Amino acid sequence: MTLLKEFMEFLKEYKIVGLAVAFIMGVAVNDLVKSLVADMIMPFVGIIIPQGDWKTATFALGPANIAWGSFLASTINFVILAVVVFMIVKAIIKEEKVTKK
Repeated sequence: MTLLKEFMEFLKEYKIVGLAVAFIMGVAVNDLVKSLVADMIMPFVGIIIPQGDWKTATFALGPANIAWGSFLASTINFVILAVVVFMIVKAIIKEEKVTKK
């Protein structure tokens, strides 16, 4: 077996192309969600914050500054991504159940 054939079998067996496409789509969705949070959700949070700038919102605890504004944005990013992934998986599982019957 030639090296090229072995490599092609490896790609097919472990579904590397599908994994690469999923990774690229995941990066694109991540950028989309980050933009959604930063540009559409966090401005409303910024109204609640007294300084108005959520990116630099900190809480001084002795000598340490806790950047809770940045953490809040990351938490919202995570929750939105988790919901999107959950909905995609739920749709795929539902489709698999329908086709198996």
